[in-house]
Amino acid sequence: MENSNIVEVAAGNDAFTTLVAAVKAADLVGTLSSEGPFTVLAPTNDAFNKLPEGTVESLLKPESKEKLASVLTYHVVSGKFEAAALISAITENNGKFTVDTVQGGKIDLSLEDGKVILTDGNGGKSTVVITDVAASNGVIHAIDSVVMPK
Repeated sequence: MENSNIVEVAAGNDAFTTLVAAVKAADLVGTLSSEGPFTVLAPTNDAFNKLPEGTVESLLKPESKEKLASVLTYHVVSGKFEAAALISAITENNGKFTVDTVQGGKIDLSLEDGKVILTDGNGGKSTVVITDVAASNGVIHAIDSVVMPK
């Protein structure tokens, strides 16, 4: 898998079919296939299913492309940050580390029971459930809820 880029790795994992469809609908395949490196906080299908009914279908419509791209790029951080590096950064910064997303917003990272927790600009929370899925142009961490920019 190390030779596959982020999009190829996600496409090869049944837990990310909604994410891959969304990346295609938002025309982000080229971006996320580029050199990077990127850290993708990738919502699983279950994470997308937690959104209010109709949200995903609405975001996948062509007229929602800009909003969808904004939501997706909010889940991407420039640079490759494996779990150990994220945990160190959180610990070294008194339990909270803020990352800038490609979308322009910020996500706060903290630790709860040894797991990395994301808090979005609206106070929504998500837990990293799978760490360090390697790709040629970065790393993927699966999360259990979709985080939303302000």
